[in-house]
Amino acid sequence: MNLKSEIWVKALIRRAAVANAPAMVVRRGHGDAGTVYVKVARLDGTAEVYGPTYGKEGERVWMRVTGADPVPDAEAEAYLVRQEKFDPDFWVVEVEDKEGRHFLTEPVVQDLPSIGSRI
Repeated sequence: MNLKSEIWVKALIRRAAVANAPAMVVRRGHGDAGTVYVKVARLDGTAEVYGPTYGKEGERVWMRVTGADPVPDAEAEAYLVRQEKFDPDFWVVEVEDKEGRHFLTEPVVQDLPSIGSRI
């Protein structure tokens, strides 16, 4: 059973708050089933964006969709703007953290899984 997007987003924001990192919804999507992207603003002009996908066993995993290294903040924003063409009901949660912590509890993969991608 999957959590509703809105509940999952609230839990992520709470995990960040407990670690003293500001996190906020910057784009609200569909409350039940909207795809969630997590943008980590590193407060040095760079950012990373994490998007959901599925692993080889069908489990939910995350992938750094902007590449292996942090990108300029404007590039991260441009990626998110492009996503609207594919899914107008997506969420964006922005975490501000100099250390680049994302507070995701599911695994983060480096390469796109070969099957079941949602990106």
